[in-house]
Amino acid sequence: MGVNVKGVDEALIALSRVRKRFRAEFYYTQYNIIEILGKLSRLNYDEDTVMRGLKIINDEFILTEPTIDGYIKALSLKRRGFNDLIDLLLYATAVTRDLKLLTRDKDLIQFLMREGEPINNVLSEEDFLSNA
Repeated sequence: MGVNVKGVDEALIALSRVRKRFRAEFYYTQYNIIEILGKLSRLNYDEDTVMRGLKIINDEFILTEPTIDGYIKALSLKRRGFNDLIDLLLYATAVTRDLKLLTRDKDLIQFLMREGEPINNVLSEEDFLSNA
């Protein structure tokens, strides 16, 4: 997409291997796209690169969204002190749709643990890479 994120190449290569080896399905939400667009809007981006990236996401990933319970869970967690609503929406979508959330956000994982929230559907990027 034209956003350089430190260390993301290793994760993308590992995801590609997992996808091919296990025929894994990968999901995204509109919140992922909003987060990417937010980052891009602050950069000097190349429209063709962004278009190719969005097309790949659209063609290769499955669109999902939070359930009503997921929206309520995200709001409740925000009220309990975590500031990143998009990360909470992604987490709540994973929980209510029984999906895995791959994240590099250690603050999110620590917050969820402190709050007694289930994290069996959360996979840290670090753990993923060590087992991929």
